[in-house]
Amino acid sequence: MSESHPNPLLRFGTVPAFNDITVAHVGPAVSEVIDGCESAVAEIERLAPTLTASELAHRLEPVDDRLGWVWTLVNHLNSVKTSDELRSAIEESQPKVVAFTTRVAQSVALFKAYRRCADASDFADESAPVKRIVTQHLRAAEHAGVGLEGEAKEAFNTRRQRLAQLSLQFGNHTLDATKAFELVLTDAQEVDGLPASARGLAAQNAAANGSPDATPEAGPWRVTLDYPSYVPFMKYSTRRDLREKLYRAFVTRASSGDFDNGPIVEEILALRQAQAKALGFDSYAALSIDSKMAPTVGRVQALLDDLHGASKSAAEREHGALEEFAASKGGPDKLQPWDVAFWARSLREARFDYSDEQLKPYFSLPNVLKGLFDVSRRLFGIRVERNPDVAGWHDDVRFYDVFDDSDGQRVAGFFLDPFSRPANKRGGAWMNECVVRSVALATQGATFRVPVAYLVCNQSPPVGNTPSLMTFNEVNTLFHEFGHGLQHMLTKVDIASVAGINGVEWDAVELPSQFMENWATHRPTLLSFARHYETGEPLPSEFIDKILAAKTFRAGSGFLRQLYFAQLDLALHRDFAEGGDSVSDIKGRVIASHTVVAPIAEDRFLCAFGHLFAGGYAAGYYSYKWAEVLSADAFGAFEDAGLDDDNAVAETGRRFRDTVLALGGSVEPMEVFVRFRGREPSTDALLRHNGLS
Repeated sequence: MSESHPNPLLRFGTVPAFNDITVAHVGPAVSEVIDGCESAVAEIERLAPTLTASELAHRLEPVDDRLGWVWTLVNHLNSVKTSDELRSAIEESQPKVVAFTTRVAQSVALFKAYRRCADASDFADESAPVKRIVTQHLRAAEHAGVGLEGEAKEAFNTRRQRLAQLSLQFGNHTLDATKAFELVLTDAQEVDGLPASARGLAAQNAAANGSPDATPEAGPWRVTLDYPSYVPFMKYSTRRDLREKLYRAFVTRASSGDFDNGPIVEEILALRQAQAKALGFDSYAALSIDSKMAPTVGRVQALLDDLHGASKSAAEREHGALEEFAASKGGPDKLQPWDVAFWARSLREARFDYSDEQLKPYFSLPNVLKGLFDVSRRLFGIRVERNPDVAGWHDDVRFYDVFDDSDGQRVAGFFLDPFSRPANKRGGAWMNECVVRSVALATQGATFRVPVAYLVCNQSPPVGNTPSLMTFNEVNTLFHEFGHGLQHMLTKVDIASVAGINGVEWDAVELPSQFMENWATHRPTLLSFARHYETGEPLPSEFIDKILAAKTFRAGSGFLRQLYFAQLDLALHRDFAEGGDSVSDIKGRVIASHTVVAPIAEDRFLCAFGHLFAGGYAAGYYSYKWAEVLSADAFGAFEDAGLDDDNAVAETGRRFRDTVLALGGSVEPMEVFVRFRGREPSTDALLRHNGLS
């Protein structure tokens, strides 16, 4: 299997040949790569009693890498360019992948070999990456059921297959349900309040879906549940009845009919609890956190409780002020969930005298990218350049090379897919691996294999001849995902399984991404990219003052919202039990303590909560807050050094690159943080940055 392989999914090494890949390649590629990996694993098992820890790690590296390349690539395409045919191919191949990965994880020969190495007197002499690989393999094997036998093992593996199937179905249902809803408006009164950009996007959506003559001025206008369409409508529409209709559709997505995820949620929770109990854990939450940076469920709960204490009263005060403001402007005395975004936007504009729409012309995607790349160069000594010769999976996609300033060497690359495409691309934003750094898997003559990342967003697309003009939230999102990409791309670890984000505990992996968000509100950085897309004029300084002043606007409410998600996730995976606490029981308790405006009775947002049921955040959504403590404290190091001192910022940035970004999963995250910060993390910076001290 090589770059010349007739199946493009099996051309390992550089970047995928997207123009050559078809659905017909999926099944044969998965079968062939698993056959090859099976043979390789069997040989490693035969030799296992004689291999050192380093030899085991290096022999297994190509096995993990090749299957990971194929399966990640196939699922990536399902996320950004799905089709019924591709879904069917994945559903057909998935059982083979799950069976093989389970078989390797449960290999007694490999487990015994790694245990022997870990217990050997010379284990301390192994390199840090190898020691981490051994530790993580042993724990992963235990979590995969290596100690189970007979019927218990068979039942465990059956549940594992079913969980993979349900997760795939959940994601497909969510995308299908989101696509299935549309609100077509034909009367100008129905789009009252919407800014020109939102009307333009709604008309563009209508033109692409059966109304080719649609215009921003005359309509018709098509509003969907996709974020670039949904969020502006909820913020700006003066039609309370339409906001309610759209809101109800949004929070009941995938909760009825052919796309009903309700039964899937309950089955997933039950199966996860059964898996945990089979392994001797009290709950799935305990199993999940056993492999996290947080030491126990109790420590996670303590963090959530501490942050809840700092945010609940603030959120209540903020909501009282919002209701008072709405009433003074002729709004309802009691705000409903579909009112909050509208009146919060109105209050912010009144208090700080600016709107998102005023800012958007200053945040064109080309300018924001330039600012992002410039600050990354100042901090980390890298140069990013567009490479038009590398094709992506869609015309929207562009490819970039990353060079090290110190020697001009190309050290990484990444694909960027920035725009929303609700017809076949799932919502949200994420980073994923395309190629992982490795010395052993480098092409002939190369020192190491250059890592490549996928960076995917769902921001507002260009409208007509106008470039993508971004909301400030979309700017933050782009900085966030690039932070993930930096950890993947700037790793110095030479073994793929602990390079970049690999091997990083889930609750620490958000550190670089949330850290990068701080630079979007750093005045010199803002000044470097906030320029009008037509005139080139910089964003007036008074607007920057207002943006910075508004950073803590409704911070308590934002905090409490994230804590609601984190607490609900933790409680579901700790307390759910068939015949005991139901999903609605648990949700009701969390709502009572973690919301100021309670969700409507029909709310079924869990049916579209892909982080928990189609992603990797099960009993781990708290990771956003756990890592936010780390990232805020990390940015505090730059504040301590002096944000106005360019040399101090550059020096601190290089230290961040040499620790947090370079070490990846080869060192425990607390040690990585201490190497950078000089001490263990504190919540002080997070609360201070959010005005909640």
